Amino acid sequence: MSLIDHETEERVDRIEKEFTDGFNLVNDNHYTVTVFGSARATEKDKSYQDARQLGKLLANEGFAVVTGGGGGIMEAANRGAFEAGGRSIGLNIQLPHEQQLNAYTTESMGFHYFFARKVMLVYAASALVVFPGGFGTLDELFEVITLVQTGKMPSLPIILVGTEFWEPLDEYIRNSMLHEKLISPGDEALYYITDSLEEIAQIVSYHRDATSVLATANAARA
Repeated sequence: MSLIDHETEERVDRIEKEFTDGFNLVNDNHYTVTVFGSARATEKDKSYQDARQLGKLLANEGFAVVTGGGGGIMEAANRGAFEAGGRSIGLNIQLPHEQQLNAYTTESMGFHYFFARKVMLVYAASALVVFPGGFGTLDELFEVITLVQTGKMPSLPIILVGTEFWEPLDEYIRNSMLHEKLISPGDEALYYITDSLEEIAQIVSYHRDATSVLATANAARA
């Protein structure tokens, strides 16, 4: 076996293990909400405080809170769920400058590959909540919107927190992308922007209850 064949086999084995372990972890949690946002937010930032409070609200509604396991918004959302006695999951990534797993997870897993981690972050999520962030946050947001837009994953609430931060992007999507017919009418409605944490909890809970197995079964019998 050549060196390149050996390295390829090792990579495939690692990828398979990350997917297997990741699916096993996620499948243990029936209702999850994934929270994205900047790793650079500090405890003094409003976005950190809001993410912490939202983590508590979601845990109290029976959701497991899933994040990338690092600092900033990820830490805040995990922290809120942890402090409320809920399930708090961190899916960490190995980086050249090591990203430390925050101290507020009840379950965690480390990933070598970004793409495997991203699948686990959105797989079976009841909703996605996105706080202000940088390139990584935007990458995660637009990948999920694309998957929903193309029918590669079921429709689910995609909620952007912070009108001041997100409205300029929303205006660009509507006034440039939609206006130039680079996206289809209705694509601009795949996400929702709000400042209300209580509204987010209500939206996510309603979606869970409306799409639960029991609700689906009742609808089929109607």
